[in-house]
Amino acid sequence: MAKEEKAQGLPRIIFASAAGTMIEWYDFYIFGSLASVIASKFYSTGTPIGDMIAWLATFAVGFIVRPFGAIVFGRVGDLIGRKYTFLVTMTLMGICTFAVGLLPTKEVLGDWAGILLITLRILQGLALGGEYGGAATYVAEHSPHDRRGFYTSWIQITATLGLFMSLGVILITRQAIGEEAFSAWGWRVPFLISILLVALSLYIRYSLRESPMYDKLKKSGGISKNPLKESFGNPYNLSYVLLALFGATMGQGVVWYTGQFYALFYLQKIYGVDLVNSNLIMGGALLCATPFFVFFGNLSDKIGRKQIILWGMILAVVTWLPIYKAMEGFAPFTTFIAAKDPGNVVNPAYNPFMLGVFIFIQVIYVTMVYGPIAAYLVELFPTKIRYTSMSLPYHIGNGVFGGLVPIIGLSMLEAAKTGEGWMAPIAAPFGHYAGLLYPMLIAAICAVVCFWKMPETFKVDISSDASVASIGTGTVTSGAAKSAADD
Repeated sequence: MAKEEKAQGLPRIIFASAAGTMIEWYDFYIFGSLASVIASKFYSTGTPIGDMIAWLATFAVGFIVRPFGAIVFGRVGDLIGRKYTFLVTMTLMGICTFAVGLLPTKEVLGDWAGILLITLRILQGLALGGEYGGAATYVAEHSPHDRRGFYTSWIQITATLGLFMSLGVILITRQAIGEEAFSAWGWRVPFLISILLVALSLYIRYSLRESPMYDKLKKSGGISKNPLKESFGNPYNLSYVLLALFGATMGQGVVWYTGQFYALFYLQKIYGVDLVNSNLIMGGALLCATPFFVFFGNLSDKIGRKQIILWGMILAVVTWLPIYKAMEGFAPFTTFIAAKDPGNVVNPAYNPFMLGVFIFIQVIYVTMVYGPIAAYLVELFPTKIRYTSMSLPYHIGNGVFGGLVPIIGLSMLEAAKTGEGWMAPIAAPFGHYAGLLYPMLIAAICAVVCFWKMPETFKVDISSDASVASIGTGTVTSGAAKSAADD
């Protein structure tokens, strides 16, 4: 494997693998950041908040279908290889993102505009379901045993880089053409230029070789004939798939979405920070926190993955409410309160720097849960079913549990504000903090499962399916090893 790495160049492998993941998050933040600008261009519910919820529902559909993409493309990746599978997913994802930028609005197509947008999001979600597992597996299977957390953490950085890039493109486009033009047609630009990064990624990926571990497995005739059956039909391996979901990825998903996307939503919609300043605050916090993805990935090679991920979830659950209450003291005004009391709109203590500090703290939690997660998932499963087995829990955790943070949070905020609906009795006591209840609950459940049930994996040698994981003070056969042994 050392010769293969040297020939291809590990930095080049990481860049090629990570570019697709960057586009994934770039697209995610375009959809999220521009929701208030373009939601009403595709939906007509009668109210701005209704259009926003319809847009976020479309947004969520793309995440909900990701697990199906994980099953389809994960199976393909385990059957024919990592490289060609994520070439396909990359192409499909890029075409769909580009097509959104060309899509006519409801003024031209009526209801069909929303239907076509949902269709593109479904196709994109399917492609994204196969993208991350392929990138993480490919890099991990090239990485040295004792540096796997460090090298795979560079993939995790791309999530934040995707956000950073999207904020930059939106700000530059808006400033260059003006507010009116941006609202009329300029919002299409961020979607359209994504095709450049797609083309570059495809060019570099096409020249890469297959993963050395997968290539070795293929030559020895050890490729799984039915990855789905071996991943989910084997009770022991299935138990690890479920543990990965309920003990790691669903908590990681809600911490990620809350600390970055939802924090931006609160800045803009709850605390009344304008678009430019809110993006600058978020961008500054992300820029300062980004190195910690690699820091915690590297640290996980030395002390283990589990405890870093666990503490990221615990700290988030315990401190989110105090952080958001503190942020309110430095916000220009609170629109949630102002709606009830129009006189209560100005805060002389408005301090963008302090708001950035509190966003930075939340992003640190993101780096703790996200930095080590790729290596952690890779080490749970054997090579022949790794792509399939790790992709499904990752995309259910992120796509379903994490992807629903915006729409559930917004619905709870609306219930707290109006006092109507079945959510109102739960949400009302928390006021404009009600949007935090869902991610707090999910992260708390995941932390409990992680503490009691998840194994440590950082000593597993993934080059051998008969590896062992050191858990506590004893040594036991890992899920990966037992799955391979049973087969």
